[in-house]
Amino acid sequence: MEYTQLGRTGCKVSRLVLGTMNFGPLTDEADSHAIMDEALDAGINFFDTANVYGWGENKGRTETIIGNWFAKGGDRRDKVVLATKVYGTMGQDGPAWPNHDKLSALNIRRAVDASLKRLQTDHIDVYQFHHIDRDTPFEEIWQAVDVLVQQGKILYVGSSNFPGYKIAQANEIAARRGGTIGLVSEQCLYNLAERRAEMEVIPAARDYGLGVIPWSPLHGGLLGGVIKKETEGGRRSSGRAADALNDPAQRARIQAYENLVDKHGLRPGEVALAWLLTRPGVTGPIIGPRTAEQLRSALRAVELKLGEELLAGLDEIFPGPGPSPEAFAW
Repeated sequence: MEYTQLGRTGCKVSRLVLGTMNFGPLTDEADSHAIMDEALDAGINFFDTANVYGWGENKGRTETIIGNWFAKGGDRRDKVVLATKVYGTMGQDGPAWPNHDKLSALNIRRAVDASLKRLQTDHIDVYQFHHIDRDTPFEEIWQAVDVLVQQGKILYVGSSNFPGYKIAQANEIAARRGGTIGLVSEQCLYNLAERRAEMEVIPAARDYGLGVIPWSPLHGGLLGGVIKKETEGGRRSSGRAADALNDPAQRARIQAYENLVDKHGLRPGEVALAWLLTRPGVTGPIIGPRTAEQLRSALRAVELKLGEELLAGLDEIFPGPGPSPEAFAW
């Protein structure tokens, strides 16, 4: 496994991030524990989760599964850089009870304590804001963060799904206040098929020293060889991948991608991950294996070196938006 610094911090993390969103809803606890053990044995030390994972009436279930894994001992907790998130309501589906969601100081305090209990740990290494909160000023958010850092409950803070201007705003306010070092990571939607983050989000993250952590690196499975799987009688695509394949232009683009990868004797999913590892500013993509085999496939991507011809072909099929403001102006 390769390691890099998490943004401008001194914290070293693996170039692959183990995403746990499937633990509970799609992967039972025993298999989830086995995947985490194998990931740790392979050198993955950066684990990502969120308080809402488990979804619906099972919100919090994923954190509980991780906490039970930590409780097995064997230095599991000490070896892991643990990241979780706050924003969504933890109540039943429907309108949230006042102050039980978003980023008020009141909810942040409540949510941290609840996550620590489920995770069976005394601290969270990277506490991430799952979404911007349009109603809570950053002065209040950073005040709450300062208290939690002083209490030793969190070490670093990251963002998720933030636009570039909010990354700038958050860190400028943090710098004016002193105390916290501000955001150190941004978790955003970024992959070959969805490159809009290159216009504003990634440049802002790089300028402010945030590590970029792409989520959905296979774009909901679209970049994982879906057309070949269909023709071979495998599991049919669903969700984002199915919607894309219903568009003839999109389907033709994915077919061109699979043909290009096949020409080089490689696997689509591994190429999509390896491409992200070549991108400036990227700390590591989040992989969300449902099975041990999916984890092993992702691990192969770390050792995959993409040649210039292949990289050029990928850019031709999936051209990025280009830098801003040139992407939308002269």
